[in-house]
Parts: sequence; structure tokens; C-alpha cells
Amino acid sequence: MRSPAFGDACPCGSGTLYAACCGPLHRGRGLPATAERLMRSRYAAYALGETAYVFRTWHPRTRPADLSAASPGLVWTGLEVLDTVAGGPDDASGEVEFRAHHQGPGGTGVLHERSRFERRGGRWVYVDAVG
Repeated sequence: MRSPAFGDACPCGSGTLYAACCGPLHRGRGLPATAERLMRSRYAAYALGETAYVFRTWHPRTRPADLSAASPGLVWTGLEVLDTVAGGPDDASGEVEFRAHHQGPGGTGVLHERSRFERRGGRWVYVDAVG
């Protein structure tokens, strides 16, 4: 996967340039303030092959040992945030429901998930999918 150019739109769908949106988060120059912001930055990381970021933002209790085979052959093509529950700057936990669209060897598809997030050591981390 290629990194977006300085002037490219961020894959997370925020409407902001990657260099001012998820790029700094992926490079360790800042932390997401909300669960939704973390979820968007994780989507962008999947879309760009930034698996190290996905790994370090996953709760150690629930993350897999290896992400090298994450989404082989999938191209992530769009993100829709459907709902958020809590997950604000002062919350300890939150949920984000989303649809992540993709194309792959089997055609087009959609991952529809409600994700749980927790604040751990002052940082938001992905825990798991609800239900």
C-alpha cells in the first residue's frame, strides 16, 4: 500500500487532508481525543497498510499476536460512521457503529460493526466488536 501524498484526502472520510488528520496519529505525533477519532484512524491505517498503528491501538487483552495477514487482498473504499455512544474526551469507554466498504478477490463487501473502546493509561484503545 502506498502512503497518501501530502495533499491527499484522508481515507477516514473526515474531509481533511491526511497530513493534518490521521497521518500524525499514524506517525505517533498525537493521540485521538475520542473513540470515534480512534476508530477513523484505525480504518485509515487498515486502508493504508499501517498495521503497526492498528496493533498499538488494540487492547493487549484482545489483540491478536500477529496482524501481518490482516485483510489480504482487500482494498478499503469508504467509511460510514452510523452511531457513537459515549467515547468523548472525558469518558472511560465508548462504542462506535460503522460500515467499512471494501473490494477484494470475491467482489465488493461491507464490514458492519459496533466496536467497543476503552481508555487505557490515558489513551483510547480498541477492545472488540459488540455482539
